[in-house]
Amino acid sequence: MKKVAILQSNYIPWKGYFDMIAAVDEFILYDDMQFTKNDWRNRNLIKTPQGVQWLSVPVGQDIRRRIRDVELTPDWQCKHWKTLQSNYRRSPFFNEVAEWLEPLYLVEIHTSLSQMNRKFMEAICQYIGIETRITNCWDYMPAGDKTRTARLVDLCQQAGATHYLSGPAAKGYIEAPLFDDAGIALQWFDYAGFPEYPQLWGAFVHGVTVLDQLFNCGKDARRYMRHVKV
Repeated sequence: MKKVAILQSNYIPWKGYFDMIAAVDEFILYDDMQFTKNDWRNRNLIKTPQGVQWLSVPVGQDIRRRIRDVELTPDWQCKHWKTLQSNYRRSPFFNEVAEWLEPLYLVEIHTSLSQMNRKFMEAICQYIGIETRITNCWDYMPAGDKTRTARLVDLCQQAGATHYLSGPAAKGYIEAPLFDDAGIALQWFDYAGFPEYPQLWGAFVHGVTVLDQLFNCGKDARRYMRHVKV
């Protein structure tokens, strides 16, 4: 049995994204899709004394690009790190996480949104012990003019998947019979039921970057996920 998930890359995603990575054998980044403005591709939420706040990577105004074609300039990196430092320096595991996270902001120079998202993702996976194989969709043969679902099926077939794990938002467009015809079991990931963890700044908020969880819990962050091995 081999379980595969296929999602677009996100900037420092929330814990549910990483729990989904941990639930599969291979996680394929689907960054051949068109970039969407005001979405998770280049921004995420942190918690502050004033409430939740967006951290947004500047990408320009042109949305007529694939995610993998979005280029970056480094002028945002220091600002993002200072914002994280300002709001999380009192958290119990800030220094431990900063050892590997700070260089990603202050030493690395990121010129590609896709590559940057993957670099952060892999560093976070390594820290909390997620060993899932991560690949790009362009590591596989292109599928031509196939529909979106047909392309997903094609990627699953090329990856040798027996099961495809999809996020619930895709229920509105996925053509389930195409997976049945290919002999691939279609399964739906459930983001509900995550337990709360110790968190700074007032009432608990689930939908923030996983960095919030790492700063507050360290490697014990995996105890508050369902598929990450403890």
